Amino acid sequence: MIDSQFRAGFERSVKPIGIRLRRLGITADHLTATGMVMSVAAAVSLGFGNLQLGLLFLILCGLPDALDGAVAKAGGTSSPRGAFFDSVADRVSDAFLFGGVAWYFAAHRPGLGVMLPVAVLALSGLISYQRAKAEAMGFTAKGGILMERAERMILLGLGLLFEVLLVPVLWLMVALTALTAVQRFVLVWRQASAAPTGGASTRRTARRRAARRRSTRSWQRLRTSRR
Repeated sequence: MIDSQFRAGFERSVKPIGIRLRRLGITADHLTATGMVMSVAAAVSLGFGNLQLGLLFLILCGLPDALDGAVAKAGGTSSPRGAFFDSVADRVSDAFLFGGVAWYFAAHRPGLGVMLPVAVLALSGLISYQRAKAEAMGFTAKGGILMERAERMILLGLGLLFEVLLVPVLWLMVALTALTAVQRFVLVWRQASAAPTGGASTRRTARRRAARRRSTRSWQRLRTSRR
């Protein structure tokens, strides 16, 4: 919800920063990779029980993620490859962050609480899969009124800042992330129910044919270049 409502305004505000970073030779890929490294540092800090240091690295993980798009646009390097890298990096960072929280519970607060971050991670992965699968089938599953990645990171930061809130915050994330998954499921279900029979199959067939044509053309160009 936060991401979808404020992204355009935020990108305009950080555009000058993106231009400066690009002039320094920093690319969007550099920032994306830095964010993943910060998520590893956050996980290790949490595992050793230092929640405040983990919060610091969580913030440092979010900053590169917020700026990589601005740098890509400033350098004219926005591409499907970069978008793919950024999306995969987000999933990897989520795994480290919530894995670090699970590590913290296992090491310092043994009990069933360790399953809370695991549940959040599993449900957030389901949300991402729903969107990817829906778009592959030609439908829309973008957004989420209740809980997307930005909201999860903000709530996690709140739980790390005030340890007494960590368990309630995780329960809240589980509930809202589950509701968001249900929301997306219903959204895609309605679109699929209204689509003509065989429509999805036809779209998949057309995509496969287009992919084969591109592969054939690439192979032909490669053979020609070798002659």
